[in-house]
Amino acid sequence: MLKSRITVSWIAARVQAIIFHQNNSIGVFFMRQYLLLIFFASVFNCQAAEKPNIIYLMLDEWGYYEMSGLGHEKISTPTFDRVMAEGMRFTQCLAGGPVCGPTRASLMTGKHLGHTSMRSNGGATPIRADDVTIAQLLKQAGYATGGFGKWGIGGRGTSGVPEKHGFDIFYGYYDQVHAHTYYPPYLIRNSEEVILPGNGHSFYEGKHYAQDLIFDEAVSFIKRNADKPFFCYLPWTPPHGLWGIPDDDPAWLEFKDKDASWDFGQQTTRDARVYAAMLKMCDRQLGDIMKLLKTLKIDDNTIIFLCGDNGGQAYFQKPNGFFGPNVDPRTGKRVFRGGKGQLYEGGLRIPFMVRWPGRIKAGTTTEHLCYFPDIMPTVAELAGLPKPPDTDGITLLPTLLGRGQQQQHDYLYWEATNWQSVRYRNWRWHLTTKKTVELYDLSTDISETTNVAAKHPEMVAKLTKLAESAHTPIRSGEIYDRALMDKDHSKTKPKMKKKLNK
Repeated sequence: MLKSRITVSWIAARVQAIIFHQNNSIGVFFMRQYLLLIFFASVFNCQAAEKPNIIYLMLDEWGYYEMSGLGHEKISTPTFDRVMAEGMRFTQCLAGGPVCGPTRASLMTGKHLGHTSMRSNGGATPIRADDVTIAQLLKQAGYATGGFGKWGIGGRGTSGVPEKHGFDIFYGYYDQVHAHTYYPPYLIRNSEEVILPGNGHSFYEGKHYAQDLIFDEAVSFIKRNADKPFFCYLPWTPPHGLWGIPDDDPAWLEFKDKDASWDFGQQTTRDARVYAAMLKMCDRQLGDIMKLLKTLKIDDNTIIFLCGDNGGQAYFQKPNGFFGPNVDPRTGKRVFRGGKGQLYEGGLRIPFMVRWPGRIKAGTTTEHLCYFPDIMPTVAELAGLPKPPDTDGITLLPTLLGRGQQQQHDYLYWEATNWQSVRYRNWRWHLTTKKTVELYDLSTDISETTNVAAKHPEMVAKLTKLAESAHTPIRSGEIYDRALMDKDHSKTKPKMKKKLNK
């Protein structure tokens, strides 16, 4: 048995070494061979320890400091605080990208944005058919796989649909624009429309609230698969706008009567209240899932990841936002520059916590520098699999479990439209949209206020070279049925009603 495991790990290591020196087509070939290795690894390890269930909850635009456990006085998140208290908080976890689509592509495929097949926020822009996702790895390892929320990396009629990328079921939104309303006329289950009568006339009102339906489907999935290992991916849309919530939701009842100092919003004066209520609603729903795990007696064998998808947005009040996603509530001072859509720290640094009772030491904090590509090799190791060969990530298990030596990144890389960025230890390099080079020493300037590029030409040259080597030409996915894709990508103007401003 041990000899078989060593053999599989050794072969995977050799495959990985080859891939890093070959072109993309060769990489695809070896990734397919890796999936065969997974099958044999599963056979050889059939008597191994029980595989943990994996729940990955990612909230859309949830800001770094937006939780009561960090001292925020406007937001109430007792369950998120509990995950932090019972698990490990990463203070230096960075998103895969600065906006919804690219960050999800990085997370799901284990690649940085110089290698992903989706690098801009096109909404329906798909990943390639040959992109291998976390769900495909875990499905090959015997996991039930379900996703519930906003997919965002392949609309219907494209090469990127989730049911073709390892998910037994995906329910929710495939397209980002479709997800801009919580009262859509339909949701999607494995590319089929689920009609929601009484919806579609307003962004803010309707008969069926999408987040409740998505939550219920996730709960049903967990119940159905409680007797086998499962991967439950929860890329929930809240607290992203447009901000709608049922009038009778307990979270809304807690915030709806806040005084006039809360009268801020983009399209209604209640938006700030709904934003806070949405976070409380998601907090409650995660709490219900954790109660369910206890009831099903699988809590101790379930690891929960909880994070944001990209840097927070300075919503409702300039310059720092009504909720100050990058403002330390304990000091009132802004810490990180930028926000969603930018490659400064504030556009990438996210809340990130992991809980696994009895395995991860409760109440711990780590400054380990990591980002979304690290999730794929982490969950692969959790499932007893060798490291995927075509990934830019490094497993986080040594840090999570407090065992062994944690490998560090040589550097971290991102790109967005006409912008590149490298994080090298405490150095942050940018080639901005204005084609200017910026360099910051985060050890003394975490807010990226003083460009020291002129003082450190050797470091600029080193990081420029790293950025050049990290970028590869993009190979996008395919659109098979544009009319079907465009149907989900289109939206109607919201009907504003005066009562929403009360």
